[in-house]
Amino acid sequence: MKIKVFFILLIWMQILTAQTARKYSNEFLNIGVDAAALGMGNTVVSTINDVTAGYWNPAGLMNIKDTQGALMHASYFANIAQYDYIAFAMPLNDESVFGASLIRFGVDDILDTTLLIDSQGNIDYNNINLFSAADYALTLSYARKPIIKDMYWGINAKIIHRRIGKFATSYGFGFDAGWQYANEDWHYGIMLRDITTTFNIWNIDEEKFSQIQNAIPGENQKLPETTELTIPKAQLGVSKDWDLTRDIGLQTALDFNVRFTKTNDIISSDFASVEPAFGFQVDYLNMVFLRGGISNLQQETLFDESTSLSWQPNFGVGFRYNGIQIDYALTNIASVGNALYSNIFSVKIDFDAFR
Repeated sequence: MKIKVFFILLIWMQILTAQTARKYSNEFLNIGVDAAALGMGNTVVSTINDVTAGYWNPAGLMNIKDTQGALMHASYFANIAQYDYIAFAMPLNDESVFGASLIRFGVDDILDTTLLIDSQGNIDYNNINLFSAADYALTLSYARKPIIKDMYWGINAKIIHRRIGKFATSYGFGFDAGWQYANEDWHYGIMLRDITTTFNIWNIDEEKFSQIQNAIPGENQKLPETTELTIPKAQLGVSKDWDLTRDIGLQTALDFNVRFTKTNDIISSDFASVEPAFGFQVDYLNMVFLRGGISNLQQETLFDESTSLSWQPNFGVGFRYNGIQIDYALTNIASVGNALYSNIFSVKIDFDAFR
């Protein structure tokens, strides 16, 4: 039995290594959720302590005392795409918490013109159909408190479904792991995404593909690979709480986002690339919040082949009262034309306040 298991694992590893790992894959899972976190430039891996921790760092779910829920909607690329997020979490006992979240990123009502012109060269507008290209991710989270005081850990199991109309569909899964530790006013966190190399298996409708394969003369498209691998990523964070006055508090955070490949990040090598990000939050009576952050530090290559440092500012405000928290963020998750920033709203509900 052990020999059979060994050979199965060996064959499986050969299959994985034979595929091409992509530098950018399942990127809709890297956008971020929750206006509060986005307003701080996503620098929350060490401090996140509510239902949205299922996305940012599942270890933070251990701070939940009762059932919580969250909702967020955002428009992407000047309202071309829609980005939606819903989540809930609940304690299982004094030592563990369970959470679940669903993300949908989609472009709807796309015109399918593959049959617009028939074999005789005639145009028939009745052959135009509409389809959607959408990505879904269901994340199941589990957090637990180990023996060491103020140290938590958590894991995510992700089920991914991607659909491009009737042309292609894919299913995949992967795992994340997170860790948090607090020492008085200092907080530390690590989030490891896609630790098992998340993969998607695509099913492509070859009949549909053949209809567009030779649409451009001389550009005979090949059938794409059906296995898509997502390489691991890491996010490391440290933050500190400050008491400015009896009623006003300040939280500062510094995160390092690590991709194990060469990118345009300001710290880049063939082994790994590192993008630092800074964020802060000022609160009044833990009820009114003002947030800001700097993220997405990149080395841009200009037309004259010189490089320039670019960065993204973020801003946010929030209000919490009687278990309901409403947050707003002005950030750039993706925009085109004159729309330089995106307006994002999110809502979180703590049902403990209603019991």
